[in-house]
Amino acid sequence: MIDKDPTLYGTKIFNHKTRNVGLIIYTWKNRFFVNGGGYEDIPFAACVDQDGHKYNIEMDNISPIED
Repeated sequence: MIDKDPTLYGTKIFNHKTRNVGLIIYTWKNRFFVNGGGYEDIPFAACVDQDGHKYNIEMDNISPIED
């Protein structure tokens, strides 16, 4: 795990996997080993859903919602 980034804190998002609305707490890039050598950094977000449960999700699976 690389440094946590609080820049998007409080951004309202739509989770495409669960079809729920949530808020971003922080983001980071998770480093994965790639077959054949090397690493790939995939952006993740820590979010809170409407029930107050925290979860981590890839940034590709969420989108921001405008008020």
